[in-house]
Amino acid sequence: MTEQVSDSQASVTTVVSRVVDFPVKTVWAVLLTEDGQTALLGEGASLGDKGDTWRATDGTWGVTRSFHPLEEIRFSWHKDDDSPKTWVDVTLEELSPTSTKITICHDHSTADFDVAKLTAQWKEALARIDRETL
Repeated sequence: MTEQVSDSQASVTTVVSRVVDFPVKTVWAVLLTEDGQTALLGEGASLGDKGDTWRATDGTWGVTRSFHPLEEIRFSWHKDDDSPKTWVDVTLEELSPTSTKITICHDHSTADFDVAKLTAQWKEALARIDRETL
């Protein structure tokens, strides 16, 4: 697993990645399940179609922005109703026929975000997705 956090006065970007021993098609299929979407968005949330709003029971919410099958899911993410929009990109990279790199890049977070908590959240999402592919 790799982790990168860059911090500027305007925004914080958090990047975590994990290599899983499953084909990209298997990982993509898991991302589209209820468990996969819960891992990414939180309990009670699902991505829906492009342009659909999602909301988790913890108050986080956003809008599904794009699906590129077997490659990327992009959605906006707000930590609560009063928070500014941030962006989350989930990308898949086929490393071999049986190995996939999953990367989550959370962009445009403000300096008041708890970066350690956010990083832990995305690491746990990747671990859960890995477990779901078993």
